[in-house]
Amino acid sequence: MSKGKFVEKITAMEDDFAQWYTDVVSEAELVDYGPVRGTMIMRPYGFSIWESVRDELDRQIKETGHVNVSFPLFIPESLLQKEKDHVDGFAPEVAWVTHGGDTELGERICVRPTSEVLFCEYYSKHINSYRDLPKLYNQWSNVVRWEKTTRPFLRSLEFFWQEGHTAHATSEEAKEETSRMLDVYADVLENYLAIPVLKGTKTESEKFAGADYTLTVETLMHDGQALQSGTSHMFGDGFAKAFDIKYLDKEGKEQYVFQTSWGMTTRVIGALIMVHGDNRGLVIPPKVAPTQALIVPIAQHKEGVLDKAYDLRDKLNNLVRVDIDASDHMPGWKFNQSEMKGYPVRIELGPKDIEKEQVVLVRRDTGEKEFVPLEDLESRLPALLEDIQKNLFDKAFAHRAEKTSVATNMDEFKTALKENPGFIKAMWCGKESCEEQIQEETGATSRLIPFENEQEHLSDTCVCCEAEATDMVYWARAY
Repeated sequence: MSKGKFVEKITAMEDDFAQWYTDVVSEAELVDYGPVRGTMIMRPYGFSIWESVRDELDRQIKETGHVNVSFPLFIPESLLQKEKDHVDGFAPEVAWVTHGGDTELGERICVRPTSEVLFCEYYSKHINSYRDLPKLYNQWSNVVRWEKTTRPFLRSLEFFWQEGHTAHATSEEAKEETSRMLDVYADVLENYLAIPVLKGTKTESEKFAGADYTLTVETLMHDGQALQSGTSHMFGDGFAKAFDIKYLDKEGKEQYVFQTSWGMTTRVIGALIMVHGDNRGLVIPPKVAPTQALIVPIAQHKEGVLDKAYDLRDKLNNLVRVDIDASDHMPGWKFNQSEMKGYPVRIELGPKDIEKEQVVLVRRDTGEKEFVPLEDLESRLPALLEDIQKNLFDKAFAHRAEKTSVATNMDEFKTALKENPGFIKAMWCGKESCEEQIQEETGATSRLIPFENEQEHLSDTCVCCEAEATDMVYWARAY
């Protein structure tokens, strides 16, 4: 344990980042472990954070014209087999149902790892004319993937997500949809979760199974590892041909539809923890915090203190998401607990504060204290929350910049990973063999090819084989 330790139950991230993460998830009461290996129980506080993210994402999805639907949990094996590349990509992670009660099933049933084939089967029945297009569907659901190594939020056998599945008349419309939804993910991550993102295209070997191409938003954790935080896939007409999804155009000619798929999962809560958290516990950005301000009454046994605290809560209730800790615990315990939970602001109110007609505001992100007259609180508190939101993003952005290196050969690549683990910008020849060699030698994988041209001041040759380079790639070790 490091000397500057704040909370005895949390391992310092400098000592063991993986254990720090596990400790925070547990002590902040986000999840508990389920009875089956690799499953998790989302406790009330953990689920409330997911609800906050979900509600904002759902709002933006609907704003872009999509509607929510619900499809079955089970997929017959024959249906899953219709798109070969897709099924091959998911085969190692599929969980199968072989019995219904005591009766062995005539055909195995897959517990959905994703729902492309279900939507395709539906579209093949319900798309007939250009008037039926576009289909802009989104589903909030749970899925199962039988992972070998699991960790709460980051990788579990079962997780929550949304999965969008759309069908369009033209390739151009589908491409626009693919980009538009990636921008929605970037907005939620940057402007609500205060996590800066890199946007770009996955390499051929890293794209979604069955897609023409995959767009991604990548984020960087405090320990220098990357996390894929949202993806949007352009399917082209490959799935349409496999499932015979056709429509009659305005000239009466049969055409195949063009499809997309896109998803964001509960792993973004893992990103939130690992980007903003510290040795005191969680740090939740105000825009997604279920509780933005926690009132902690001091010496609450004294006459009038609790009454004043509840009056203050009622006064602020329509302004911010506010709660009160009126438990019998000592103030020090309440302070530690509020920091562990990551509430953006703590409002301290005791007899002396009541006498002076003030409160003490304590920021979770910096620990700074501020004495604010009660008459100014309704204007000061929202402004303070905005400042905290901005500070968290700026801090994460600066950290990413600090942890981004440039490499022009493998020696520089390995040195950068060792001395400053994070993103590495390096040129690539486009060959999968070089991707594989880099991963074998360093553990780093290609994260994305950025949309913007960032090749200035980099080498003209591949960082691995030194052949002529075709793309600049961000590389990193990743969760």
